[in-house]
Amino acid sequence: MLASVKNLLQRRHVFAAILTIGWFAMAARNVVDPDVWWHLRTGEYIAAHRTIPHADPFSYTRAGAPWVAHEWLTDLGLYGIYRSAGWGGLIVVFAAIVAASFLVLFLRCSGRRYLAGILTLAGAWATIPVWGVRPQILSLLLTSLWLWILERSKHNRKLLWWTIPIMLLWVNLHAGFALAIVLVALSLIGEFLEHRLGQHAAATPNLRLRALMATLVLNLLVVPLNPYGARMYSYPFETLRSKAMQNYIVEWASPNFHRLDYLPFLVLLLVTVAVLAWSNTRVRAREMVLLLAATAAALSAVRMIPFFVLIAVPIISKSLAKKAAPRPQAPARLTFPAVRFLNAGLLLFTAAFVGIHIARVIRRQPLSEAEHFPSAAVTFLETHPAPGPIFNHYDWGGYLIWRLYPQTPVFIDGRADVYGEALHQQFADTYQLKQDWQRTLAHWGIASVIVPPDSALATGLRRSPGWALSYEDPKAAIFVRLQR
Repeated sequence: MLASVKNLLQRRHVFAAILTIGWFAMAARNVVDPDVWWHLRTGEYIAAHRTIPHADPFSYTRAGAPWVAHEWLTDLGLYGIYRSAGWGGLIVVFAAIVAASFLVLFLRCSGRRYLAGILTLAGAWATIPVWGVRPQILSLLLTSLWLWILERSKHNRKLLWWTIPIMLLWVNLHAGFALAIVLVALSLIGEFLEHRLGQHAAATPNLRLRALMATLVLNLLVVPLNPYGARMYSYPFETLRSKAMQNYIVEWASPNFHRLDYLPFLVLLLVTVAVLAWSNTRVRAREMVLLLAATAAALSAVRMIPFFVLIAVPIISKSLAKKAAPRPQAPARLTFPAVRFLNAGLLLFTAAFVGIHIARVIRRQPLSEAEHFPSAAVTFLETHPAPGPIFNHYDWGGYLIWRLYPQTPVFIDGRADVYGEALHQQFADTYQLKQDWQRTLAHWGIASVIVPPDSALATGLRRSPGWALSYEDPKAAIFVRLQR
């Protein structure tokens, strides 16, 4: 036991532990994602009805319309964690998932551990815009693990068998499972190119190609093992082609490099290009195929930036490790017991500091909710129900579902695939006072509106003789149609 503790207190292990704790602290943040609320309500719906929804139960504009709740198992897990551990449980669990994702990335990096740690930290920084309590974080972890398996399977093909149970879980957690299929296919293409270019060191490269082909086929056979069956073959690609998602959801648009949020990704992208040009390390065909695909994906959608990071960081680390000259071993200045004592103290101090940070984040959750969502206005609606139907701000739809369902169905929420481009356009035109904005209100018979008080729609309703202001605070305004 003592020997195990001493081994864990070695410098390289302490460095990895401190990095992991650091990623955990970075990822521990207040829950502000607009979609988390309908995810929680979906989980509660599944738990209460003991069935997985196939039609929309939350809105009046798409009531009964087909709905692929591809994150059903994640939603159930979210609700279970929230019910047993509250917001603190969700914050801690998803911060741990982020930390685990980058720990696996760190372990995939070759070369010096400190250089790999710095690069992985830079990669984590680039992905911060997509962090939070959200299902795609599970795809981040599983993608990181999937890449580790693909790389290690070069020396142990039996590892590829683990992709089958992972896929079975993944296809019920999030539609990001499609990325795993793409990764196997790209790896197969890359291995084939390496075979043709003579880059294979192995004597029997055909065995590797056959193993990857079998992996691809077996995982494709696993995909229908979900509540929606073979529909999941096409659903992820329908999502990628969705005009509504591309036009109205920032994460599905290309990164705007005028925003500081995406500067770390831009820097990492430029560093990748510079390192590949400067280093004399030969990049293998498989690595180049994955890197080109990941770069194209990240430049086309913010949500794909983590994919680029998971591919690029190990390539940069390997290239820099071979470029750098070997460093002579420095003589130890402290005795081994002193070094271990110092490492233990540093580790405990870091853990304590992070613990205080986590506690502060959890305590602040109610304030954060009030800052980002119409908490007080919805409390007013709970005691003074507004006549329906209600027109709501897009980012508040999920929050209204969580607080007011089933009494008040929403006009729209973050499930862009359910509502489609036409309804999104109706919302945008009405909210921004474009076109004949009153036509949407009349068409749906809308009797109440809840929007930010400084929005264009709020300004228009203040001037409209047919509407009266029922409630207002700095976050939200509620308007009610006057009876004629």
